[in-house]
Amino acid sequence: MFAEASLSIWGWGGLGVVLFLVTFGPFAIFYLAFYIFCFIGGGFAVTLLYGKINSEKHLEKCEHSYLPPTQIGILKTLDEMKLELKPIKIDRRLTGSSFIDEPLQQVIQFALRDYIQYWYYTLSEDESFLLEIRQTLQNALVQFSTRSKEVDWQPYFTTRLVDDFATHLRVFRKAQDRLADREDKQRDITEELVDSFFEAEVEMERKICRDVVCTSHKDEEGFLRDLCELLLYLLLPPGDFHNKNMRYFLREVLARGVLLPLINQLSDPDYINQFVIWMIRDTSCNYEAFMNILKLTDKPAELEAVKDKVLEELQYLRSLDTAGDDINVIKNQINSLLFVKKVCETRIQRLHSGKEVDALKLAANFGKLCVIPLDHILVHNIALQFFMDFMQAAGAQAELFFWLTVEGYRVTAQQQLEAMLGWQKDGKKQPSATKGLLKAAALGVFEQYLSEKASPRVQVDEASVTKLWEKLQKDDPTPEIFDEIQRKVYDMMLRDERFYPSFKQSPLYVRMLAELDMLKEPSYRGSDDGDGESFNGSPTGSINLSLDDLSNSCHDETMHLHAFISDTGVCNDHGKTYALYAITVFRRSQDGSEDCWKTYRRYSDFHDFHMRITEQFENLASILKLPGKKTFNNMDRDFLEKRKKDLNAYLQLLLNPEMVKACPTLIPYVYDFLENKAYSKGKGEFARKIDTFVNPLRSSMRNMSNAVKALPDSLAEGMTKVSDNMGRMSERLGQDFKQSILKVPPLLPKTEIDPEHCRVSAQLDDNVDDNIPLRVMLLLMDEVFDLKEKNQWLRRNIKNLLQQLIRATYGDTINRKIVDHVDYLTSPEQVADYVKKFRDSYWPNGILAESPPRRDKNIRMRTRVAAKTSLLGIMPDELKHIIGADTTRKGILRVFDMFQYQPMNRRLVYVFLEGFLETMFPQYKFPELFVKLHSRSPRIHRFSQKVKSSSLKR
Repeated sequence: MFAEASLSIWGWGGLGVVLFLVTFGPFAIFYLAFYIFCFIGGGFAVTLLYGKINSEKHLEKCEHSYLPPTQIGILKTLDEMKLELKPIKIDRRLTGSSFIDEPLQQVIQFALRDYIQYWYYTLSEDESFLLEIRQTLQNALVQFSTRSKEVDWQPYFTTRLVDDFATHLRVFRKAQDRLADREDKQRDITEELVDSFFEAEVEMERKICRDVVCTSHKDEEGFLRDLCELLLYLLLPPGDFHNKNMRYFLREVLARGVLLPLINQLSDPDYINQFVIWMIRDTSCNYEAFMNILKLTDKPAELEAVKDKVLEELQYLRSLDTAGDDINVIKNQINSLLFVKKVCETRIQRLHSGKEVDALKLAANFGKLCVIPLDHILVHNIALQFFMDFMQAAGAQAELFFWLTVEGYRVTAQQQLEAMLGWQKDGKKQPSATKGLLKAAALGVFEQYLSEKASPRVQVDEASVTKLWEKLQKDDPTPEIFDEIQRKVYDMMLRDERFYPSFKQSPLYVRMLAELDMLKEPSYRGSDDGDGESFNGSPTGSINLSLDDLSNSCHDETMHLHAFISDTGVCNDHGKTYALYAITVFRRSQDGSEDCWKTYRRYSDFHDFHMRITEQFENLASILKLPGKKTFNNMDRDFLEKRKKDLNAYLQLLLNPEMVKACPTLIPYVYDFLENKAYSKGKGEFARKIDTFVNPLRSSMRNMSNAVKALPDSLAEGMTKVSDNMGRMSERLGQDFKQSILKVPPLLPKTEIDPEHCRVSAQLDDNVDDNIPLRVMLLLMDEVFDLKEKNQWLRRNIKNLLQQLIRATYGDTINRKIVDHVDYLTSPEQVADYVKKFRDSYWPNGILAESPPRRDKNIRMRTRVAAKTSLLGIMPDELKHIIGADTTRKGILRVFDMFQYQPMNRRLVYVFLEGFLETMFPQYKFPELFVKLHSRSPRIHRFSQKVKSSSLKR
């Protein structure tokens, strides 16, 4: 039995082992042994750990049993101190306005949390230090707020701020001029420009140069620390300021946590470009401005970035699977992108080949120039400026000024004589001095230009001068008394080879066309496509209507026309894509019969027709408004539908019975436009460009007439103005003559410093009305568009136009409006909005914003192109008419280029900051302090030595 039992155990055991090995594999024995070993080892480790902990507790109890017992009173006091909660009382009033205090408290809380608390709590849990810092910050803000309420901010915003910006622009312009004059350009162009900029700054400021602060990160941090410590001294109570720990903490937080990141962002060119685009986000992209930027840019990186984006868009459009009408839209977009790609490639090739030359020289050498008649030159601000410069160089400015003065005399005399006739009709008493003043004015013109004492004297035949003198002595003066001699002077300027014919062959004429934006784009192969166009200036010379058309019976008053645009489509002709409008026309005759036909017109046909009729019927210009052009990619359905609707409204207004009744002679022109035939444009492309510039001036009055008419309140006042204007004209003419012929410099106020080497505000014209907007606008216009290089006559004209514009817009309340606007900008609601924007910018959703990564180079380059396009696109045509298209482009691009260099942008930010502090604390000597803070610049020492050496040589 025992053997059987043993055999049974071994049998079953062996079977179990075999089944175990078959089920779990041969390595299961090792796993089982390993698990058993871990179980035994773990139990042993737990036993040791448990014994160790119990032993330590027992030893600790034994040690404490030998210490003397603590007194009950001390323990009780400690327990009460632990249980006692200190009440935290923070006065949250900062500025006295709840609108500002709430977001400002949040800014303080976020700043303490992210700049102090995150590391302070690792050292201590005592919050008293944090509360002291918060209270100190609040005390400083209270002092700052109190001081800001006592300051009159109007002079700062209307004068100091603009002066700082204009002076900064002047320094940049001088740096550009210096760099252009240098021939040995061995270093990087950016480094040379920055060096030239700060060299020009020290020459202008004389005692200050911010190059060290703007180019050295270490020196910049030191400057900000010194500035923040000074501000804490002014704003903190003495006890808080003398607490060094507190002061150093606040100084570092303000300098490195607030000011330095803010200055880094404000001086970043890419951020400025994005801000410009955001500011002008409501305006649509201007196609003409975009193409001008591509053709004018000298940065291959910008062109490469645009080209890459174009290729990306082309690849996307070609991958689309479309059919039907959508395919035409996509084809139009592809054609537009291919054109932009070609422009970029051509421009890049020219820049890399080094064959980039002045377009003015190319046009003068190869291009056939547009011819502008002399009569149009004499009534256009910009054209007259160049012709005046040419006549001055030719020594014949007396003839030109005589012609202009006679124009002014004629207009004023006509006004006064009309006023006299009105007085006679109304039965009012006629002033006795009227004829005497008119005669005195006429004699003044004669003495200035035609008498033997005149210097210089207008060269006309003596017989005409004698005849005029006899008329002035015997007859009463009339507006036409100078007409005969004026006509002879005009013919002399027109036909004499020294004057107008030579002017058309001079470089000044080419520059004039560039300013008028009428210079043909020259062919770089040395030839030009097509002949030059001449514009005859006739309002109706371009209308191709015969006498038979005008007398045709179909234009009888009983003829009724009705037309509307029934359909629109997109056409592609030899690679040119344009929209075509189908106009359905109904004509009903007197006998009741009706005719119906369709005619097809482009938008350019509408534009040409509009120019025709507004020339012939000037009163229609204020009634009929043609829909404006759209820019790039203007073939989408929504836009074409909108334009169709607008053009329909234009046609309905044109065919309105009241309109036809008011202008019966308009019918032939309308019928010619709606007739079922190919429309013949009356004006060429360049003639239409001339019209754009001439029409605004033709519709108003001659410029010289505008300068002297001014609708005086009384005849005596008007004639006094005429005499004064002629006297000043004579004085300026004498100076111009001496300067050009005798090489004598013009009379200028004596100053110890070159006007170009001082701040802009030091040269404000004292004769200008004490009108803040006018002074600011003139100051900016001078520097942005460099008007000091222009003819002085043009500068005076611009000044008069701006003055009239401001007075016409705002009247005598302009100063009050400026004050109201400044008050609005500094109101509690606006200041609270500024604080909220600052808070949301640095702590979006209450979380400290991370430093954004630097954007890709191509994106930054395309942003530059978009910003330049936006700036050029918002420039009004009226400004181009006043100062010239080329000058406008150069001025805007100069301002844009100024913001593309970070060291210069830092300089502007620090100038604004210094001006702000000088305005905030006028009782302290901040100007002297800034001189000391910036005295570490080596350029100041070199300039001082240069001045000393030059003074010793004298």
